[in-house]
Amino acid sequence: MSQLDSVVFGKKKFSDLLQEIYENQNEKKRQVTALISELKPLISDIGDATLVVPLIKEYLEIGVKNDEQLIKMATIVQRALQTQTADGDFAISDEEKEQLLEAMKDLNIDKGEK
Repeated sequence: MSQLDSVVFGKKKFSDLLQEIYENQNEKKRQVTALISELKPLISDIGDATLVVPLIKEYLEIGVKNDEQLIKMATIVQRALQTQTADGDFAISDEEKEQLLEAMKDLNIDKGEK
């Protein structure tokens, strides 16, 4: 379990990253349930539904995209931790490094759009 306590960047540990993914999922579930509950009374006919449902869909897609990036990053970090050498260096391929950098860029872009 020492891999879970490994610092992956800054002060963020791998376990913190996993916890963030879990908390995001729970929060999104709560928000979507609340949003749908608030919007249900506003839908009285098919015309209302055709306006409201795309908004809910877009909201869900944004959340899924953010979580996918976190999960990709967690996967890469997990692989790196599994291949950590005795002197503490990470043995990840150039492709994995590139994926990690892209995931981090995507996360920064997504956070900037909010």
